[in-house]
Parts: sequence; structure tokens; C-alpha cells
Amino acid sequence: MKLLKLLFVVCSLCIATTAHAEKITIAAAADLKFAMDEILTSFKQRHPGHELEVIYGSSGKFHTQIQQGAPYDLFFSADIAFPRELVKKGMAASEVKPYAFGRIVLWSNSLNATKMTLESLTDPKITRIAIANPKHAPYGKRAEEALRTAGLWDRLQPKLVFGENIAHTAQYVQTGSAQVGIIALSLALNSELAKKGGYYLIPEKLHNPLEQGYVITKRGADKPLAKQFADYMASKAARSVMTRYGFVLPDETAGK
Repeated sequence: MKLLKLLFVVCSLCIATTAHAEKITIAAAADLKFAMDEILTSFKQRHPGHELEVIYGSSGKFHTQIQQGAPYDLFFSADIAFPRELVKKGMAASEVKPYAFGRIVLWSNSLNATKMTLESLTDPKITRIAIANPKHAPYGKRAEEALRTAGLWDRLQPKLVFGENIAHTAQYVQTGSAQVGIIALSLALNSELAKKGGYYLIPEKLHNPLEQGYVITKRGADKPLAKQFADYMASKAARSVMTRYGFVLPDETAGK
């Protein structure tokens, strides 16, 4: 009889644990890839039993997909304008919260980018330059702005190759499809890329700020895990990771 009671208690605990376990799907800008992976690991250690799936890609494409009903519970955008638009259209379950400012850099694994500037891209020996597609990738848009401000956009047009997102852009350079690329600082600081090449930090005065923000979508409205993870982004642990990957953190997300 005691054994049966014990089995009943164990089964009840298992059922309760399963009932409280949640799953959420996060759409995140590709520049967050390495930082977000680390943050997810630490979050899961503190909150075991839950499942968090992250899809990395272009913020502009995620913005369109969410409006078309894509199953994302949280949206972390490299351009805060995209989640703000979702709020205006009634497609969000929270206010938009800024989480970082991104920076763009020149990066190469075949050239010494630490000795380069944007003007260096006019060198005839450089024939392929990778940037993210400005039509839907915020980092690509800022790259275009920087090149235009520097008076180089028109001159470099024949050399440009466009990645679907900033991670894809970095891959162009890694594989030799481009000799140099304008990528996110957060990617250049990843150990895998850092050991292969250096970078040149493009002056932020050459482009508009890369203010980034997140929002809980309508789909994530009734999922406590979505809010729990969103709040975790403001924790000291998460902020420490973001800082290490070169993100500039806004004052309003002061650590807890």
C-alpha cells in the first residue's frame, strides 16, 4: 500500500511538472546568434523543463511573416521600428522594449581589416564586398547609409554582393565568396570569427543608430514563459553577455 501511495505521489509530481512546462518560439535578428545562444543556455539552467526554440534571420522578413501569421511568440528585431509597427497594428501583446544598439564593422579573414577604412574598399584588388540586403536587413540598411555618407555607394555598386541577413553576409566572407564584408560587431567578436580575422569599427556618425527592440507577439500573449524570458534580457547575466558581444545597452534596461 505504501508503495502504491509513493508511486501515486511520483506520478502526480511528473504530471504537474509536465503541465507547467512551456514551449515558445522566438524570432531573433541574426546579429544576436552567438549572444542569444549563451543567454538561452543560462536561462535554461535557471528555469529547467521549458523549451525555447530560436529562429535567426532578417528582421524585415520576420516582421512580414508575423503579420502573415507566423508562429512566433517573441520578436527580437535589429531595427526597433519593426516591432513598433506591430504594436501600432495591434499585433503585439506588450509594449516595445529597447534592448541594445548594434555597431557595424569591416571584417575579413583574408585581408587585414584592422588597417582598413571604408575608403580602402575602392582598391581595385578588392572585387567582392558583402553587405546584408538593405531592403529588409537593418544592418544592410546601415551599411548603405555609411557608404553613402562616405560618398562611396555609387562607386562600389559593381563590387557588392548581398546576404539575406547579417549572418549570411558573414558567411560570404568566411567562404571566400567576398573578400571583405560589412557585418555586425557582435558576429566579429565571436571566437570563431575573431580567430580568423580582425575588424575595423565603422564610425557611428556615418549612419543612423541601430536601435534594437523586442516585443511579445499576440501569439505569446498567454504564455508566461514569453514574458519570463523577455524580462530575463534585462538581468545582469544577460546584459553581461550582450556587452561582451559589443552591444551598447540603453540606460532604460538597467540590470536587475
